[in-house]
Amino acid sequence: MRKTFKRIALSLTLAALTSGGALAQGHLRIGLAEDPDVLDPTLARTYVGRIVFSSICDKLFDIDEKLNIVPQLALGHEVSADGKQVTIKLRPGVKFHDGEAFNAEAAKYSLDRHLTMKGSFRRPEIGSVHAVEIVDPMTIRLVLKEPFSPLLAQLTDRAGMMVSPKAAEAAGDKFGLKPVCAGPFKFVERVQQDRIIVEKFADYWNKDQVFVDKITYLPIVDGTVRLANLRSGGLDLIERVLATDIKTVRDNPRLRLSKAVQLGYLGLTINLANGAKANTPLAKDARVRRALELAIDREALNQVVFNGEFVPGNQWINPTNPYYQQAFPIPKRDVAKAKALMKEAGVSGPLTLDFMVPNGPETRAVAEVVQSMAAEAGFDLKIRVTEFATSLKQAEDGDFQVFLIGWSGRSDPDGNSFVFQTCGAPQNNAKYCDKEVDAAHALARAKSDPAERKKAYETVARKFLAEGSIIYLYHTQVLVAHSDKVEGYRQMPDGLVRVVGVKLK
Repeated sequence: MRKTFKRIALSLTLAALTSGGALAQGHLRIGLAEDPDVLDPTLARTYVGRIVFSSICDKLFDIDEKLNIVPQLALGHEVSADGKQVTIKLRPGVKFHDGEAFNAEAAKYSLDRHLTMKGSFRRPEIGSVHAVEIVDPMTIRLVLKEPFSPLLAQLTDRAGMMVSPKAAEAAGDKFGLKPVCAGPFKFVERVQQDRIIVEKFADYWNKDQVFVDKITYLPIVDGTVRLANLRSGGLDLIERVLATDIKTVRDNPRLRLSKAVQLGYLGLTINLANGAKANTPLAKDARVRRALELAIDREALNQVVFNGEFVPGNQWINPTNPYYQQAFPIPKRDVAKAKALMKEAGVSGPLTLDFMVPNGPETRAVAEVVQSMAAEAGFDLKIRVTEFATSLKQAEDGDFQVFLIGWSGRSDPDGNSFVFQTCGAPQNNAKYCDKEVDAAHALARAKSDPAERKKAYETVARKFLAEGSIIYLYHTQVLVAHSDKVEGYRQMPDGLVRVVGVKLK
């Protein structure tokens, strides 16, 4: 409650300053739904962190609105005939925020850091890279263990972010406290749970397209408070508008709404083998997991919580994705069959489970609907609302039985599945492990032909959807609202807030 009052007070103060003309025209204020974790692209894992990184850490490649891979810090690439070597030409004239030059040595350093640093979440994303070689001062060659078709897609995200070797060496594992990259804005200040401030980098390689002098990111968990700040003028842009607030935004002549179906998903992650809390019938018997799924009506959930604006789904990619497995459609709710499966599994009476839910009005609403539906099939889900970053740590530690958690998504299906579904992967907090699924993922990574890759993912879907650790529920709409002062904003399906090209009236 104290935090809410603080945000309202901040909103009023900022609104008063705006009306008095005291704030610079080039100061963009962005409301985030959570506070990011560490601002180190090698160690980070949160969606909101990726939003902040989009302003401070450029990548080798990026994506456009149609998910085409386009150069950013790279100029282009070539793949060898056997698919085991990828040569990347780098953009000249690029500087890091500390003035150091970006070149092949810096690119090699950044990629090697992703591959070798303790605790790296990027290692499995580019783990097929055997070595990074310097061809000339502005060219690197990635030597692969085997062909890896998702590689360039991985380099459009944190695995492709370049860091200053000088700053990273000096800071060690504290680099995330003051990141130094080569993006359009440089890091200035962070106050945990309060604000992150970045300022325009004068030597940015594409500085002619940067029209904002300063950005302040404000984590405001309550979506209603975020919108109130936007409406009052205390914020210029907010991410994750509540679906129930879409009409409010559209009806306000001073606000604009940008939307796109997100690449990721939200679902229920079930602890199968991570510590003592995995000792449940839900973890030990796939029939109980299918019973829980059959208790849930995805379309009703969408209508009740999101006014029908989101996309129900049962896979790691949405139903419009070319890799979606049509042979495994969304199962309809069947409480009678769910009860029968519970009986077959020997579960009698309500099955009580710890249900960890990150704090937020929509996640709480989803949890309550799921709780109510599941109760009819014999599940007693005890909702435990947890601060977002804390929930991620508790998931790593196995301190959950069911976890309502999403993934912001990647342009290649491998980015939505491999790190959650394969044995020992760093984000596989449920500890699911199946050698056939691992082999199918390896095959999908090795093939470049979409039809062959889709066939490999059919094996994954057949096994994982039947007995895996995630019950996929829906795919969100990326909903970003901003004031009419903000011009040139474009929403991409990855949900990131890109600030290059954005202007303030």
